[in-house]
Amino acid sequence: MTAAPPSLLVEDVAYAYPDGHQALFGVDLRIDPGERVALLGPNGAGKTTLVLHLNGVLRGGRGRVAVAGLPVEKRTLQEVRRRVGVVFQDPDDQLFMPTVGEDVAFGPRNLGLPEVEVAARVAAALAQVGMAGVADRPPHHLSFGQRRRVAVATVLSMHPEVLVLDEPSSNLDPAGRRELAEVLTGLPVTMLMVTHDLPYALQLCPRSVVLDGGVVVADGPTRELLADADLLGRHRLELPYGFDPTRVP
Repeated sequence: MTAAPPSLLVEDVAYAYPDGHQALFGVDLRIDPGERVALLGPNGAGKTTLVLHLNGVLRGGRGRVAVAGLPVEKRTLQEVRRRVGVVFQDPDDQLFMPTVGEDVAFGPRNLGLPEVEVAARVAAALAQVGMAGVADRPPHHLSFGQRRRVAVATVLSMHPEVLVLDEPSSNLDPAGRRELAEVLTGLPVTMLMVTHDLPYALQLCPRSVVLDGGVVVADGPTRELLADADLLGRHRLELPYGFDPTRVP
């Protein structure tokens, strides 16, 4: 039996912006189906630039990106963007329709799916994030944490291969962090989580990749990387005071 291709394959990707700023200098990354991986690094490390290559928003540099074996190029962009779902840091950037149900239905409707299929996807996606029963509510009537879960549902309704989350724990209270973590750990998708929240990375992602200066500087088990004080110090990553990753169950 032929092995499944990696969910994400990044090979020697380098990219410079039009103003000449070189953001990536030859990044290699492989994420296999079902993995949950945290992408760590200081501000300006190139994390956002890398993520924008995964669904073809940025192209034209050196190297190759493939999603489940499909190369990211002009002719494949529609399918790539279905396979790679990006959840923005601010859910209000993602929710713009009058009701939750219409927001979650927006992507499937754009695929031209029959309304029966759209409705089924909306119901399933909202159930996956623990938000069943709110389809008729306006998004702005929900709490911030609830809106973030609905934003995840808008991506899940597209049946993505890969879920990319940008700072998913930011601005959440402790209950919201816990509720989102329970949702994310139960999803049957490959996950790449961009975060500065190192304890959240440890909680959700067995593997972490550290990006700094446009290159991958570390890739390994999250617990081992977070226990390496020298590594964290060199790349301006900080654990909360008193947090010991080796003592977390």
